[in-house]
Amino acid sequence: MRSVNAPAVLLAGLLLLAGLASIVLLRLLAVGIPLILLAVLVPQSLLIADQWEKAVVLRLGRLKAIKGPGWFLIVPFIDRVTVVIDQRIQTTEINAEQALTKDTVPVGVDAIVFWQVHDAERAALEITDYMRAIQRVAQTSLRETIGASLLSTLLAERRAADERLKEVIGAKTKEWGVSCLSVEIRDVAIPIGLQDAMSRQAQAEREKEARIILGSAELAVAEQFRLAAEAYAGNPVALQLRAMNIIYETTKERGATILMPTSMVDAMNPAGLAGLAAALKSTS
Repeated sequence: MRSVNAPAVLLAGLLLLAGLASIVLLRLLAVGIPLILLAVLVPQSLLIADQWEKAVVLRLGRLKAIKGPGWFLIVPFIDRVTVVIDQRIQTTEINAEQALTKDTVPVGVDAIVFWQVHDAERAALEITDYMRAIQRVAQTSLRETIGASLLSTLLAERRAADERLKEVIGAKTKEWGVSCLSVEIRDVAIPIGLQDAMSRQAQAEREKEARIILGSAELAVAEQFRLAAEAYAGNPVALQLRAMNIIYETTKERGATILMPTSMVDAMNPAGLAGLAAALKSTS
């Protein structure tokens, strides 16, 4: 808030020049003296507030009006502007170092509070310094929220923690004409020793999951082998054909040397296969 502004100073200068000219040149004291007095009072009575500002005006110690934005007039020596409220969105950084969570883990939390004055009159009259009060309330609420939350919840559910903080801080600052728009937790610092322990725990859990998945895969493979064994037990020719296919796939690699028992070679003889098939038919 500027108690003296450029337009008021310019107008005061013009009035002063007019008053001096009236006295010196025209010898009109009745006109010049009032003009000079008016030039002195204009900067004290003609004030201006920016678009985002609200000026609290007291008259003889009592609330007269909330002025602004733009130009406004006050009565010099009777009215006074005690405070100018900035109604733009403000930010306050808060932190809680070595705060204990519900499971007694010391953490450091950094957060930002976004707030805005919605009632300039209450912000000026209900509390001495609302900016400092908001910081204190936000700091206390942050520690209370940390103490009521588990570490795992605080790390995994930051959105929920932000909403809880917003509600708690907003409920306290509402009486001062201040709205808590949002709270954002930026960082949760964990002791290095605990970080190592949590890392080992996470690694062990991942290894456990990997072993469970591997065991499930082995079980599935064993089940498929069992079904294949039952199919080959009822059809030996299919087993021989499968063996021949495996050998063929193996011999496709150049320069490979394969040793096979003579009995296996004889079993893959076409004549032997035909005889084996006829024997199976006769027995059935």
